[in-house]
Amino acid sequence: MDPIVVPCPQCRALNRLPRSRVADVPVCSSCRAHLLGAPIELTAADFERVTARTTLPVVVDFWAAWCGPCRAMAPNFAAAAQDLAGEVVFAKVDTEAEPALAARFAIRSIPCLVLLQAGHEVRRIAGALQRAQLVQWLQGR
Repeated sequence: MDPIVVPCPQCRALNRLPRSRVADVPVCSSCRAHLLGAPIELTAADFERVTARTTLPVVVDFWAAWCGPCRAMAPNFAAAAQDLAGEVVFAKVDTEAEPALAARFAIRSIPCLVLLQAGHEVRRIAGALQRAQLVQWLQGR
């Protein structure tokens, strides 16, 4: 058994589940929400715990409500979250609401995607991406 730890998109509880059960549409042990396939909104209060303790890579979309490209990319980000459910955790950070997180990651332009593994930055890309581009970038192609 090769367990993974994933956060709940609703209550942010961390859930351990066997990797072999990812396709079974797992639910949160706390609130019963579906665990995979939807982006999770992160704040400074839960960012470190979620990104450091989640065993899957976490891609964070740093965005703002006033940003046109951010709004245009949001459906592509959500669709890619469904495409890569069980492979990558998708998270969003509102840079207006969480300026300290944006400063910590030296976000200069948005949208900016940062890929984290065990809480450490692996790589990043700035600019709005289409669904296929995002999936390719995350799969390392």
